[in-house]
Amino acid sequence: MAKGVVAVIGRPNVGKSTLFNRLTGARTAIVEDTPGVTRDRLYRDVEWNGRTFRLIDTGGIEPQTDSPLLVQMRDQAEIAVRHADVLVFLCDLKSGLTDADRDIATMLRKAHKPVLVAVNKVDSVGETPAEFYEFYALGFEEVFPLSSLSGTGTGDLLDRVVELLPPEDGPSADEGRIRVAVIGKPNAGKSSLINRICGEDRVIVSDMAGTTRDAVDTYVDNPFGRYVLVDTAGIRRSARIEDRVEKYSVLRANMAVENSDVCLILIDANEGITSQDEHIAGLAHNAGKASVIVVNKWDLIEKDNKTHDAFVRSVRTALAYMPYAPILFVSAKTGQRLDKLFPLVNDVYRESCKRITTGVLNDFLTDITDRVQPPTDKGRRLKLYYMTQTGTNPPTFACFCNSADLFHYSYQRYIENCLRDTFGFDGTPIRLIIKQKGDE
Repeated sequence: MAKGVVAVIGRPNVGKSTLFNRLTGARTAIVEDTPGVTRDRLYRDVEWNGRTFRLIDTGGIEPQTDSPLLVQMRDQAEIAVRHADVLVFLCDLKSGLTDADRDIATMLRKAHKPVLVAVNKVDSVGETPAEFYEFYALGFEEVFPLSSLSGTGTGDLLDRVVELLPPEDGPSADEGRIRVAVIGKPNAGKSSLINRICGEDRVIVSDMAGTTRDAVDTYVDNPFGRYVLVDTAGIRRSARIEDRVEKYSVLRANMAVENSDVCLILIDANEGITSQDEHIAGLAHNAGKASVIVVNKWDLIEKDNKTHDAFVRSVRTALAYMPYAPILFVSAKTGQRLDKLFPLVNDVYRESCKRITTGVLNDFLTDITDRVQPPTDKGRRLKLYYMTQTGTNPPTFACFCNSADLFHYSYQRYIENCLRDTFGFDGTPIRLIIKQKGDE
């Protein structure tokens, strides 16, 4: 069924991300006592009284600001308002009613959507503080006292949110979608790529490294299929991360990789393949994720007839552990070759879901062991009894043998190469599990 959409709106540091985490039941949004920590729109599902809706956490709105980043944060919040069915306008009891609150209220009235004012930090138990009632001056009929920290009052707010949501009809927004994590170094062009794909500024783009801090979901429907694109924070090595919030951001990026179906590994063509790119690609490989290596900013490179092949060789050398991943050269700025991206995503995802029957695998095993005999050690020969596929995403195979000690890595690699030559599995890692006779 279709989910309603609820956006949490308010000025910076009133507790939007704390409320978001409280309602979603997980520490999804980064919470830090620093204005501007949440910069993009962050989406998660909430279930209440049998109804599921999508909750959007937005960056704090500064109505009167000349800061380019704060202006973009305000624009992002306005986009969330346009997409939402119900608006939760969060205010702060401790700081009282401010001019910024009044300006935001004016903006929300123009949206002509249901607005519920939630006054946060009403932490005392018992009679509602007198200061609470001044928030009725914002001109909205329904005002709720709550504490996002303790959860007090959130039930009443959610009851009313669910009443105001439109009826459920049609398919779920997540059903049948491929989840694609966009990962890379800071300033590799991840947010620009998503904005170009969507045709609008879904996520904030800035030359300042660290602009994206949360892993942000963007829903995309196009002729190739239905997707969730996850824009992640630029990943730096742990030794170079001092900012506490950035540490959380990198953790979120790692979680986005774990929860994805496909990873787009963005490389900055201007910088070439770096050790940090190797580290980031390794995250996707070790997590067993189907991947596409996307070389961005290709329009900025001076080229001759050898440039493309030379760059491919440098990538293949640096990322020798993932020769299965296709490489695509694009420009997020101009849109160059982006039409080839989603067919590749579909291909590698399909390969990661591929299953081979046990009968076919054992015929395959007999053939490859006849061609290249298993190794021996001190007069003992490795014997392979049978092989079966135990999982997908990534394709995982259990190979039963007489002795795991005899199953040398080079022969495992031979089997993996034969699997690829015979069955494909382009774009996805393969896992080979060695089972010794008698193992459970």
